[in-house]
Amino acid sequence: MKIFNRLLLRFAGGKTDDKKRIMRNVQRFLQLVVYSIAVILVLWIFEVDVTGLVAGLGVGALVIGFALKDIIENWVSGLLIISGKTYKIGDVVQVGTLKGVVTEISLRTTTLKTYDRNKIIIPNSLLVKEKIVNLTGGGSETVTSIIFYIDYVFDIEKAKVAIEGVLRNNPNVVVDKKRKREIRFLVRSKEWTTEIESLFWINEPENEEFIKSRIMEIAKKKFEEEKILPPIPGLMRKDFLESRK
Repeated sequence: MKIFNRLLLRFAGGKTDDKKRIMRNVQRFLQLVVYSIAVILVLWIFEVDVTGLVAGLGVGALVIGFALKDIIENWVSGLLIISGKTYKIGDVVQVGTLKGVVTEISLRTTTLKTYDRNKIIIPNSLLVKEKIVNLTGGGSETVTSIIFYIDYVFDIEKAKVAIEGVLRNNPNVVVDKKRKREIRFLVRSKEWTTEIESLFWINEPENEEFIKSRIMEIAKKKFEEEKILPPIPGLMRKDFLESRK
């Protein structure tokens, strides 16, 4: 078993936690296989007819294989995830419409904690088949965005300056040019509306929605101070502008 252990450790690589996780989950399975083979060899050495036993084990293994297909598939997928370092505990990942923080990785399942504090357990076989977006890129920071809507007649540059000021004053927003952590803007013009999408980095991915909510609250107050108008439909524009005088 020491040989198996060394092979597993080399296969796992990476952090000690990953090694322990693989050792704990796979070692039991390998022990069962090795001990089964050892029993058959001992019986064969003592000239005990093991033909029926081997045949029975073969049929039994086939039946068990079908019964445990999903479990085995999840185990193999778990090995691929852990050894491939697709994500680690603490990373923010998105799988389809699901988005959350990875709190546990086992050979069978991966557990996510969503922003509304729900715990979601996903079979690893599904994760291998689905597209996984690691929003932290293996680090403790992640990029996110907020779209602000202003009236199309308003000065876009003035609005961008106001938004950037709010972002820079937030302790959870990371701005570091050396590490390419910068605030960027995408502007889109639509009927009655100018969309200003701000892209920025935050240092607490697990609290992303709360950070964005706070930023939007402060930005709303800043817009009111700077008299940055929300989108106004054409039929309502005249009455609204008159009320603002």
